[in-house]
Amino acid sequence: MTSLALAAAVMTGGCGALEPRLPEAAPSIPAEWPMPATTAVPTVAAGATEASPGTPATADIGWRDFFVDPRLQEVIARSLANNRDLRVAVLNVERARALYRIQRADRVPSIEATAAMVRTGGDRPVTDAFTAGVGITEFELDLFGRVRNLSQAALQQYFAQEEARRSAQLTLIAEVANAYLTLAADQEQLRVVQLTLTTREEFHALTQKRYEFGAVSALDVSQSRTQVEAARADVARFSGQAAQTANALQLLVGAPVGTDLLPQAFGESVTGLAPLPAGLPSEVLLRRPDVLAAEHQLRADNANIGAARAAFFPSIKLTGSVGSASDELSGLFDAGTGIWLFAPQVNLPIFEGGRLRANLDVARADRDIALAQYERAIQSGFRDVADALALTTTLAEQRAARQATVDAATEADRLARARYAAGRDSYLVLLESQRTLYFSQQTLVATRLAEQTNRVTLYKALGGGWLERGP
Repeated sequence: MTSLALAAAVMTGGCGALEPRLPEAAPSIPAEWPMPATTAVPTVAAGATEASPGTPATADIGWRDFFVDPRLQEVIARSLANNRDLRVAVLNVERARALYRIQRADRVPSIEATAAMVRTGGDRPVTDAFTAGVGITEFELDLFGRVRNLSQAALQQYFAQEEARRSAQLTLIAEVANAYLTLAADQEQLRVVQLTLTTREEFHALTQKRYEFGAVSALDVSQSRTQVEAARADVARFSGQAAQTANALQLLVGAPVGTDLLPQAFGESVTGLAPLPAGLPSEVLLRRPDVLAAEHQLRADNANIGAARAAFFPSIKLTGSVGSASDELSGLFDAGTGIWLFAPQVNLPIFEGGRLRANLDVARADRDIALAQYERAIQSGFRDVADALALTTTLAEQRAARQATVDAATEADRLARARYAAGRDSYLVLLESQRTLYFSQQTLVATRLAEQTNRVTLYKALGGGWLERGP
């Protein structure tokens, strides 16, 4: 098709004909998530309710409704007000909005008022010339949609930045919650090891007295002393670990976090999320901010193809003004001084050395890259949700098993102490029971932390966290 024929077709069909149809994404993901098998083990925090058809979507559950700990709610609120990374994301939105307004301004003519005085002289007498007028300068008639497509691309970029801000807020909330939970777990580990240290010190003192009376050997004293020092080293290690986690939490918040806002205990009611209903479609991923940002970027790059195609056709720019001119300032607006100017300019690309074709190829490549990134965002989101769902039941089962292990180890340690005191077992039996109890207590805390953070991960993966209050 020749340029003139294509131009006629464009003018007949509308200026949007140069923008191609938005390609359909094919992320190749299942229609539904692999739901974990339902067991009798509770998988949600206390107070959570079973999902029902009237239950709002996870993306609509506000973070204040999900995180039920008042201290954590306040910490998250302060992070949203002070975190510097989120502040940068907000400023990027403002920048994208300003860029869109600049691009949109090209769709309407700019009207300017001018006034000038020209004085000439030399061998001739000095003369003055005064002019005043109002007019437009190089306003492009958007016959082929170039300006409109550029404006549309800028608008989609603005939308993408807004979704990026929401994604940054969602990520920040999840990071703050995980840091808060980790600090609570560190403090719980520290409490466990401090109790262990106290118990071992008391037992070491008792062993020392029994040694003085000749009831036990020096080996028992040395072994009990070893356990005391090992527990003391763990106290120092977990103290440092808790301090580092507190520093990380303060960095995320972007402001000092008082001791009144730090976790007081590692409870089970920090988060709450109702179980997902059976047959939950994977299309809910399309509401995730990162997926929406990728979609807007795809639309922006698709609009740029239309602008690149329009560059192959003539562009018409209008320059015009009306006003008056006079040799004297006092008579500038008298009758008979009116002047006008109309200067249309037509630019027809003839030879660009392949530049226009290369620009179009770049625009197409950018669109194809954006399409692949959009599909990748959907696939990544599907995996995030599937992974969190896979751990929902298994972590609950692990926690139940770890709790049973702690209960059994506690009873075994009590019996070992009694048998050792009665001289029926050696110190090695007691030592093994103490180690088993200590390890099982630490493992239980780690499992509880993994279960809590997985709830936060699932909440984030489903797109929740950018609303403060739910419907």
